[in-house]
Amino acid sequence: MYSARERVENEEWIEELDDVAAAIDLDADARSTAVDLFLSNLPDEERSKRAVLAASLYAGALIESDARSQGVVADAAGVARLTIQQRWKEILREAGMEPPSW
Repeated sequence: MYSARERVENEEWIEELDDVAAAIDLDADARSTAVDLFLSNLPDEERSKRAVLAASLYAGALIESDARSQGVVADAAGVARLTIQQRWKEILREAGMEPPSW
């Protein structure tokens, strides 16, 4: 779980997440879940935040049945598809969910 302080300190990243979500037309539930996942998995290094942002969007969309491909999310977020592929399952595990085996 994350604190209100973390939300405030990362408002710029949350706005970026919302912009990417809008670009790929994610619904409000998927966006909200992605924000929760992002804030719950904040990396220490600033440069890693974009990767977590992208993986959180992908995972949040899956959870809320508004899935997009890794490639679509990666392109919109400005990361490599491999970045999402390497991180999304761990984000689901950290949220207490079992990722699909496909």
